[in-house]
Amino acid sequence: MLRRLFVNIASARLCIVLLVVGVLCILSAFGAQAQPPANRPGNSRANALVYPPTKLGEVVEKQHGISVADPYRWLENDRAPEVEAWVAAQAATAQQYLDAIPFRRAVRTRLEELNNYEKVWSPRNVKGTTYFMRQTGEEKHAILYRQRSKEERQVLLDPETWSNDGTVRLSDWDVEENGRWLAFSRSSGGSDWQQVMIMDLATRQVLRDTLNWVKVSGTSWWQDGIFYGRYAAPEGGKSELSSVNKGHMVYYHKIGTSQTVDKLVYEEPSEPEQFNFCWVPEGSNLLFRAASKGADRGSRIWFRPADDAAAPWKEVFQSNTASFDIINVRNDTLYALTNLNAPNGRIVRMPHLLHSSSFETILPESKYVIQGVSILGDYIHVTKSVDVKDEVDVYRITRDPRNTLEHVRSIPMPGPGSVGGFGGRRTDTLVYYTFTSYTYPTTIFTYHVATGESKVWRTVKAQFRPEDFVAKQVFVASKDGTRVPMFVMHRKGLKYDGTAPTILYGYGGFNVSESPSFNPLRIAWLEQGGVFVVANLRGGGEYGETWHEAGTKTKKQNVFDDYIACAEWLIKRNVTSASRLAMNGRSNGGLLVGAVMTQRPDLFRVAVPEVGVMDMLRYHMFTIGWNWAADYGTAAEESEFKALLAYSPVHNVRANVEYPSTMVMTADHDDRVVPAHSFKFAAALQHAYTGARPMLMRVETRSGHGAVNTAVMLDGVADKFSFMWNEMGVSPVLVK
Repeated sequence: MLRRLFVNIASARLCIVLLVVGVLCILSAFGAQAQPPANRPGNSRANALVYPPTKLGEVVEKQHGISVADPYRWLENDRAPEVEAWVAAQAATAQQYLDAIPFRRAVRTRLEELNNYEKVWSPRNVKGTTYFMRQTGEEKHAILYRQRSKEERQVLLDPETWSNDGTVRLSDWDVEENGRWLAFSRSSGGSDWQQVMIMDLATRQVLRDTLNWVKVSGTSWWQDGIFYGRYAAPEGGKSELSSVNKGHMVYYHKIGTSQTVDKLVYEEPSEPEQFNFCWVPEGSNLLFRAASKGADRGSRIWFRPADDAAAPWKEVFQSNTASFDIINVRNDTLYALTNLNAPNGRIVRMPHLLHSSSFETILPESKYVIQGVSILGDYIHVTKSVDVKDEVDVYRITRDPRNTLEHVRSIPMPGPGSVGGFGGRRTDTLVYYTFTSYTYPTTIFTYHVATGESKVWRTVKAQFRPEDFVAKQVFVASKDGTRVPMFVMHRKGLKYDGTAPTILYGYGGFNVSESPSFNPLRIAWLEQGGVFVVANLRGGGEYGETWHEAGTKTKKQNVFDDYIACAEWLIKRNVTSASRLAMNGRSNGGLLVGAVMTQRPDLFRVAVPEVGVMDMLRYHMFTIGWNWAADYGTAAEESEFKALLAYSPVHNVRANVEYPSTMVMTADHDDRVVPAHSFKFAAALQHAYTGARPMLMRVETRSGHGAVNTAVMLDGVADKFSFMWNEMGVSPVLVK
């Protein structure tokens, strides 16, 4: 489906490797009381941890006249025996510390209790059949089902059966528009490499078709096959988990054939650092092609007849700075969302696609950023963000030659929160959407396109009382006066006396918005009188492209300044104190933690950077790291090199500094942000820091950038917050 494919394209352009997945899972339901920290692991010199020895290399490189030492370059070879031995020793040291925390098992148990409920993901209807993902608290993976009318649901794909250790997961799936076949992607051990397979939906039999070395790709159906993107298989001797990925190609696979005979649709040898996508819109015979240089903000789009490989590609749009996301194509008319000369987005129409590439605005930019658009029948559904809270407006496409839209309705929501869905084929009369917020469990609604009527289809039965907690939005003045939003969550009636254990989470990059979302595991922290805070930093997409651009390249320090201002606000307002404040972030958010803890270590007691980008001078040399350059800049440009060097976590660890207690978290199969980033940062901390606080590195095996299954996710959350509580001198007490 066109809309689903462009989600993949947008994620490739914005942060293919940095997503974030970024769901923050927080833990344990135990009432907190202070305990003297002297007898706890890592909190006194008598109990100081002994870290594995780490050799110092002699690599020094001169860049733009500055000599830069890289003594841990050898740790980049993550499959070398000496590196594997070092990593195993580091993991054992961290495990020794975690095993000594007396309440860690109880924390894990409480998390499992909170997670023990039925979860259902937004369904899709195809030819009268509903397809949806469902997972119970006992299952490691979500299962894909189908259901016709009132018949009992049938299992289509159960990832639990794919491996003995639960490390093979279902990554994506797409049903052919006539309901004949299902294309689905599997990944192993947490890797971003995908294996695409095909199921015959009439028999529920998986065919022999197997597509390997797929990455940064959706699947797009056309006739009896799919378009997909892949790389060449890694050359002999090169690591498939860390070697650079270049030369993205689009192929067409016909059902029932071998991948060896798939037809190459497009490649661009002169642009090896580029992602390529091809798809045929619903009801069309036009093949569209989009090219993206990863995280850059530009769009390049062409089309040609799908059944004429010799036909030339005709350009639709090309810009190095502006996005152009196609919403729908109807006959000779194209609809798109673009931020060209409109940082918050505008909707345009190209009425004579086959004969002209000119377009006209049908919904102009407003002061609110457009987060999503879908067209169903003659209606356009527009989701906009108003101070990080979603609203949905519906417009009718008129026959007026002036190409105006008629506002039909605004869809009422249960309260401030985030909206998703409204996807479907243009002939669908009933679709689904989801609503969620920090204190409102994720709920799926049915929506009648013509009448606008919404009804609850499925809601979460939470294992606690969400109404006992509150999430309030505040605004913080950053260093340069910028107004930064922040959500503060805690139990109702909590008094601000400076003692509450508090987690400050942030991301701040790649145009990704940290929108309100429901996560029951956070309750485990809040039950203890804790506070959980999400900061909406520059670099994200909360206020459109202007907000995003203000946190990129030589302006990246703005992101860190925003986060620091939020921490200072929490301390000044007596919400917490520096001795009870923990910092946390994943991926690009891991970079945030690493940068801020080296700039303002005095503000935080604990730091947990997860799968972070820590070496800003060499990030582009691994897997698809090169595509982050539009957000980070590169060391090749002198001004950007100086900005990168100024905050690069690995290069800014200093001796004689009292850093927060730190647990660096990574995974051995992370081929998005390779674990060498975390290896080098942990090594630098252990070498420079001589105080009593722990500087640990926790390594998850057979897992990747995101947890490979639910059990692994719960283990990680339990360890993370047990570490935080232990280093704050807080003991959770089980709530009966």
